[in-house]
Amino acid sequence: MRNTNVHRKIVTAALAVLAIAAAPAVFAQPWVSFDDNTRYLALGDSLSAGYEAKPATQGFVYQLYQNGAIDGLNNLLFCNQAVPGAASSDVLHYQIPQVHLFFAETGKSYRKVVTLTVGGNDLLALLGPNGIDLSQIPGVLTTYGSNLGGILASLASSFPDVKIYVGNLYDPKLPLPGEELLIAALNQVTANVAALFPNNVVVVDLFTAFQGRSGLLLIEKKGAGFNIHPTNAGYQVMTGAFSASIGGH
Repeated sequence: MRNTNVHRKIVTAALAVLAIAAAPAVFAQPWVSFDDNTRYLALGDSLSAGYEAKPATQGFVYQLYQNGAIDGLNNLLFCNQAVPGAASSDVLHYQIPQVHLFFAETGKSYRKVVTLTVGGNDLLALLGPNGIDLSQIPGVLTTYGSNLGGILASLASSFPDVKIYVGNLYDPKLPLPGEELLIAALNQVTANVAALFPNNVVVVDLFTAFQGRSGLLLIEKKGAGFNIHPTNAGYQVMTGAFSASIGGH
């Protein structure tokens, strides 16, 4: 009797497997089937990653995705490739090679939007135990300009209809001599490189948006140390600056 029961269970299990195999296949809708939806890609460093925002989804790229600045949620695909600590070389060599996966050919034309924050970590490499290493400034600025040019050229040549919104640097208010001049120098490089791509690139003036305002940076908070990241209020200001630039173009 016991062997008979075991035999019945085996037969029942086998029939169940056959029934599943014979059933018509059901496939999930592939994401590329949203073939004419706007696609928004965020590239860059910790600012685009929403680092230190509470929660991270209060970062500016997530707010741009949700608030309709780019397109309605029902017609918008979003991807964030930004990584805290990324310098311009990291964006060029690691993030750019993956862009084609998101901006894939679908057989239809669709709007392509990119936001980019980069450069802050390039400048942080200049900081040493005695402050800013002045001798390294020209090399760092030249390398940054070359990398930024490579980033923008790759995007514009691969996707001629892409619109790229590049945020310049706000003043992080580090108590270091010459810090404001260094920020101004890097922002000038950003403006010069962006000007080479007038049909694709818009500079978002975060420097001016932050200038003269308080409560936007964690460094202003007691016990935060040299934390140069925005508060939630600072990320809101970034959202406003990017939204205005996107809306104006």
